[in-house]
Amino acid sequence: MSELVTGDAVVLGLRPARLPSRALASAIDLAVTFVVFILVSVVLGIASAALDEAAVAAIGVASFLLVLIGGPVAVETLSHGRSLGKLACGLRVVRDDGGPIRFRHALVRGAMGLVEILLTFGAVASIASLVSARGRRIGDVFAGTLVIRERVAATGRSVAVPPPPPWLVGRFAELDLSGVRDELWSAIRQYLTRMQQLDPGVGRSIAERLAGELVARTGAAAPQGVPAAAFLAAVVHERQSRDARRMFAGPRAGGYVEAPVAPVTPVVPVAPVAPSAAGAGSRAGGRGAGDDEQRRGGASSGGFAPPG
Repeated sequence: MSELVTGDAVVLGLRPARLPSRALASAIDLAVTFVVFILVSVVLGIASAALDEAAVAAIGVASFLLVLIGGPVAVETLSHGRSLGKLACGLRVVRDDGGPIRFRHALVRGAMGLVEILLTFGAVASIASLVSARGRRIGDVFAGTLVIRERVAATGRSVAVPPPPPWLVGRFAELDLSGVRDELWSAIRQYLTRMQQLDPGVGRSIAERLAGELVARTGAAAPQGVPAAAFLAAVVHERQSRDARRMFAGPRAGGYVEAPVAPVTPVVPVAPVAPSAAGAGSRAGGRGAGDDEQRRGGASSGGFAPPG
């Protein structure tokens, strides 16, 4: 599965790594580190052949600390928690809240790793990882970090965003969502669809981060007493409802005008007329029309209309 990261580099949809994968990653890292240490020692031994024993001892201690401690610290800092062994095993070191580690986190892990892994041949780290509920060694506890799996097997089916609680539906109808970026919407949906797979503590922290960023984008504070995950689900449901309304109102909003409908004139039934009455009526109508024409013609020619 591809890596899912929010706007502030919070990793979503991942699970804590367990001892077997962590042990394999540490073995790969140690093998690479010792190869580099041997090469550096050989080069420094040749370069310091003319120096006295005290200088050679100081250079040896410095190279030991620089390669076996400084090297892993630098690699984890620059790669944001991905060493060669972790990259090969699909692992990554993150903070307890899911964010990327920094130099101080890598330094504490590296210093504690000198005792947990190098001096005890990994025995202390293995015991601590087995005892911990999230598979953390002592260095992770002091540094506030967690080793997670970046590659999780796909389920082969899409998971829908869970609906919000019924008492929150429609509560954010007046919320302005125009300032929320698509990246934040994507991160919220990814979290809601995978929040059951997350560690509870990490999930709550990620939900609070996403809710805080959503509040900053909308300018409206979340209601008191509403969990961050429920708030996110309610706002996503509101956006989906608005998208659905715009979709179904699209033809009219796009300039479609309905053609006017002509009014329908009611049809009044006419009673049938007998043929004799129709003929008499037509003859009477004809005579009446001719008399009227003669009267109008006479009146017009004489210029005088006789009274009544």
